[in-house]
Amino acid sequence: MLFNSLEFMLVFLPVTFFGFLMAVRHNRALGLGWLVCASLFFYGWWNPVYVWLIVGSMVVNYSLGWILCRNRSAYILSAGVGLNLATLGYYKYIGLFSKTLGQLAGAQMGFQDVVLPLAISFFTFQQISYLVDAYNGKVDVSHWVEYALFVTFFPQLIAGPIVRHSEIMPQFLKEKLGPREKDIAIGISVFAVGLFKKVVIADTMATYASPVFGVAARGVEISFLDSWSGVLAYSLQIYFDFSGYSDMAIGLGRLFGFRLPINFFSPYKSLNIIEFWRRWHITLSRFLKEYLYYPLGGNHVSHARQFANIMIVMLLGGLWHGAGWNFLLWGGMHGAFIVVNHAWQNLVRAMGWQSGRWSGLWRVLSFSLTFLCIVVAWVLFRADNLDTAMNIYRGMAGLDGRFILPATYENLLSPVVSSLGLTFVHFDAIQYFEGMREMGHLAIVLFVALILPNTQEWMSKWRACLEPIQIPQGKFTRILLWRPSMVHLLVVVTILFIAASQMFRPTEFLYFQF
Repeated sequence: MLFNSLEFMLVFLPVTFFGFLMAVRHNRALGLGWLVCASLFFYGWWNPVYVWLIVGSMVVNYSLGWILCRNRSAYILSAGVGLNLATLGYYKYIGLFSKTLGQLAGAQMGFQDVVLPLAISFFTFQQISYLVDAYNGKVDVSHWVEYALFVTFFPQLIAGPIVRHSEIMPQFLKEKLGPREKDIAIGISVFAVGLFKKVVIADTMATYASPVFGVAARGVEISFLDSWSGVLAYSLQIYFDFSGYSDMAIGLGRLFGFRLPINFFSPYKSLNIIEFWRRWHITLSRFLKEYLYYPLGGNHVSHARQFANIMIVMLLGGLWHGAGWNFLLWGGMHGAFIVVNHAWQNLVRAMGWQSGRWSGLWRVLSFSLTFLCIVVAWVLFRADNLDTAMNIYRGMAGLDGRFILPATYENLLSPVVSSLGLTFVHFDAIQYFEGMREMGHLAIVLFVALILPNTQEWMSKWRACLEPIQIPQGKFTRILLWRPSMVHLLVVVTILFIAASQMFRPTEFLYFQF
């Protein structure tokens, strides 16, 4: 069940919300139990069979956590983590490894039809963090209902954030549960913005990106401009897809009176790739850092060992995103970027270099290089296979004579191109864009991503998420900030109306596949 589906908006959410209000008036445990049942129904809507998988996973991990809270046994912790990873590995990667071995052996292998259960990556990592924290004495034994809600709470179940036990459990244990009027207003406002990002912006960008990658997958040569336009469109699609989901998750959590941790914070504004990963999928980056990078030695080792640790983490982080070698290479590419970033920072510190009066230019260059690296890497993330990715890359590099100008761009570029003695080519196979209109849309969406305040900054005075957000500076920016007023009510209603009018288009969240 998608957040932007009619069954969710018109049936599931109203029934769950008002049922929770009535249940929590009678008893706190009853209200939490209602949310657990609703969340399991939400999960089972995709495939009821896998409800038993998530329930079984919760029972096993809750039992192991109960034991670890009383007996800090490394053997029990290892067994619990190993069991979780084995389950994740079977469902998510057995098909990939079986297919690869079959290709190498030249024979058909089994296990290629194993279905990937929804959200298994998220609830597995969340429960691994619970076991490790229980072993380290950071959590107390919790009641079953609270633990079940910690794992299954539907706003964050499908695509995160990956929530720590210590972040959400105190909220579940409050004596008085239930949203206040302020929670409802904030929750609906944040949800509305997220819905708009998803169905209006991300899905529109998909109509530009998908044809390019689809034709490239069929082996058609993609021109220089079309390849860059398609990749930029996908970069904006996945940005607003995940940003929209993250907003909707936080808004839905706040609607029920709970604050979820921030998971997305304007990552395309980053000045280096390290900062990008502090802003993109924040809770996954936190998990990998605290539960994998630090145990490997983190920064407290030699530079060579540190760089090796970074590559291990990013390769596994890439593979976590999908069961495909292209995801592994995408993670490796980002790992290489981060290693270069760290090496550069070490060199700058060692040489004592200061940007000084060139700081403005330095920021522009840093941003441009970072954004370029991110966009180039997205090709591996989006492409169905390596052949498709290489086809796109050849187009982006202008190889094989692809640095041509389709006639669709003639009205836009004719004055400049004519002065250079170049001409436009009528090549129907690569005319995926009409030209000016689509480029204008890309420019507007890029402006929104890079210049305007993000949703959490827009709500900064009211702290929609778990962490406090610094209020943006600048008089114009402060005017845009959300406040309980008729103007912002009209803004939210208008956003909801526009988003609702676009909900009938075919759609899916990109991060649901992970």
